[in-house]
Amino acid sequence: MRVQLLSDLHLETESYEPQPAPGADALILAGDIDTTWRSFELFRGWPVPVLVVPGNHEFDRRDVDDAREALRAHVHAVGLRLLDDESAVLSDAQGRRVRFVGCTRWCDFNAFGAAGRERAMRAGGYFQNVMQSTRFGEPFGVDAVRRLGLEQRAWLAEELARPGDWDATVAITHFAPSLKSADPRYGRQPGTASFCNNDEDLLPFAQLWLHGHLHCRHDYRVGDTRVVSNARGHSKRGEADGFDGQRVIEVFAG
Repeated sequence: MRVQLLSDLHLETESYEPQPAPGADALILAGDIDTTWRSFELFRGWPVPVLVVPGNHEFDRRDVDDAREALRAHVHAVGLRLLDDESAVLSDAQGRRVRFVGCTRWCDFNAFGAAGRERAMRAGGYFQNVMQSTRFGEPFGVDAVRRLGLEQRAWLAEELARPGDWDATVAITHFAPSLKSADPRYGRQPGTASFCNNDEDLLPFAQLWLHGHLHCRHDYRVGDTRVVSNARGHSKRGEADGFDGQRVIEVFAG
């Protein structure tokens, strides 16, 4: 199976027209497509299944739980499928079944361990202020993000370990599963824990792990698991330089 991966298009401000990649069996949208949600209409009638994992900016200025349900209905209306703490199994032309396990996987600020958590959460406050989101009638601040991140980590761990009738597993998260995905422009600093989780212990349960969030591209291995991101980012910052929107990734690479 071959998948096309796009994330961090930020079509609320960016000018970019996505096109189907030749030979792709599915399109993965790994979050931060459009804070207004309007641009999901661009994927209506896409020639292959489209799986969507919400990014953090899909929740900007919204109640998080209300937005999760509203976004599901919104993308379903244009023929897409939301993976928000859920899985889907797709088959390729050879009849091989691939399980896609998807969630935002909000950060828990544990990327640098317990000793670095307080500094990471202080740095993360800036990003939550930018979002201006709420949950349970309160600001969606770093403590609330951490709680939801830990809930999603527990779900992800249980789901990835679940046996079933498929030939491969692909995990899709918006936040990165490893500090190896840290943006090289900024290196590893407390704010990096707002972008990367320490989920390397979960990587062996998937053959391929796809993510977004950081506005740079990655393709590396941790053990037998390949980790790939294909984020476009903001063109005015030069982040889109070298971005290939037609790139496809092989699930069953030799």
